[in-house]
Amino acid sequence: MGREVLAKQPFSVLLGAELVALTPGKVDLQLALKPEHRQQDGFAHGGIVSYLADNALTYAGGTAMQVPVLTSEFKINYVRPAVGERLIARASAEAVSKTQAVCRCEVFAVKDGAEKLCALAQGTIVRSSGD
Repeated sequence: MGREVLAKQPFSVLLGAELVALTPGKVDLQLALKPEHRQQDGFAHGGIVSYLADNALTYAGGTAMQVPVLTSEFKINYVRPAVGERLIARASAEAVSKTQAVCRCEVFAVKDGAEKLCALAQGTIVRSSGD
């Protein structure tokens, strides 16, 4: 089901995001970096890192709540430039209620097989009202 949802997201398809693992409240979302994902110094663009964190947070919250959800808010801290061949966003739901889930995400850049933390994010995922 998670891959079906990702396939229905035109922006995710455009970027080439891959859902690698999904269990209730946890997700591993990845993206092979292409030249068009990079900024002028060769790092992954912050918007790409932010996209991955946001989508991973929403997957974690949505699977924990088991209802359609949206991101209400999130913040991200970039802790080092994202340099490498691939990005990995691992998110988990940390506090879940009927109406919201507070989730955390770590984003890693993978270079030559080694993962380096490049961003930390936290967000509030809420039940979608459908309008």
